[in-house]
Amino acid sequence: MDNLADNQATHESPSKLDCISAAKNLVSLKLWGVLMIHSPKWDVFPNLSTLEIIGARLEDPVLNVVLQACPYLTRLLLLGCEGIRSISIELPYLEECKLDFYGLGNCSLSLTSPKIESLEVQGCSWIRVPETKHLKQLSISNSSGRVYMIDFGNLTALEFLSMRGVQWCWDAICKMLKLASEVKHLFMKVEFTGDFEALQPFPEIDFVEFFNSHPKLRKFDIHGAMFAALCQRNSLKHVDPGFVIPCLEEAVITVRSPLNAEQKISTLESLLKYGKNLRTMVIKILQMKSCHTSADDFFDEICRLRYMNHEKVRIE
Repeated sequence: MDNLADNQATHESPSKLDCISAAKNLVSLKLWGVLMIHSPKWDVFPNLSTLEIIGARLEDPVLNVVLQACPYLTRLLLLGCEGIRSISIELPYLEECKLDFYGLGNCSLSLTSPKIESLEVQGCSWIRVPETKHLKQLSISNSSGRVYMIDFGNLTALEFLSMRGVQWCWDAICKMLKLASEVKHLFMKVEFTGDFEALQPFPEIDFVEFFNSHPKLRKFDIHGAMFAALCQRNSLKHVDPGFVIPCLEEAVITVRSPLNAEQKISTLESLLKYGKNLRTMVIKILQMKSCHTSADDFFDEICRLRYMNHEKVRIE
């Protein structure tokens, strides 16, 4: 549908959106670039299983009306949508949901869908999903705002977790990692923590405790801040002789700073030592800005590590 300009008359009756209700047996509905100022006059679509709204401008009450007309959805995509502040979704048959809200990144989300298997959320600060026993894939990101609070149910079925954003509150990070104890693939690219405006580095994360708490982890993809947190001096001082990382097969590590180079090299060596099933370690070196020789020395040490473990380690 054509996007409607703000100054264009929107009082035509029935509207273009209203006319969609004539297609009673719709199975899939995709709306691109729609200005939804007024709630569409829709009856219930009994066969509609897929709804995609892309690049739309709409407000909370309008979206609520739209979702009430689609109670049997199994797939919902709201991508690049503007104007949403708070959304509550109650769809009993929903299995796949992708939400990408454009704006300040301060939306709140409540999702109640007991059959949900895949969930991607971008642009929310508060997220509540109480029924998650079937959830296998979860991605949470916020490129504009801060993730303050997450509240999920049981995540024992979760296989893939992606956490992205400029800043997450530390309580949200800790709670998410604790809930995702059964995860097999963890992708983490959160730059900073902190409960307020000030950007704070991650506090120390104990290396042994982390991997003991995530025994099924097969692929570990971490960005600078998380890697730095695992590389604190005390993390590898007292390692139980029987400690192993049992399932880890692939590690992808992005390094952005030569600071604490000795601890970082030690952590990389520990992944190789204790990861009994580790097949591949990829070390990505990005934007390492330093005029000091420490950057060169650090890079030399990484090259040495690759040379000594050339069958597993590569540098990108």
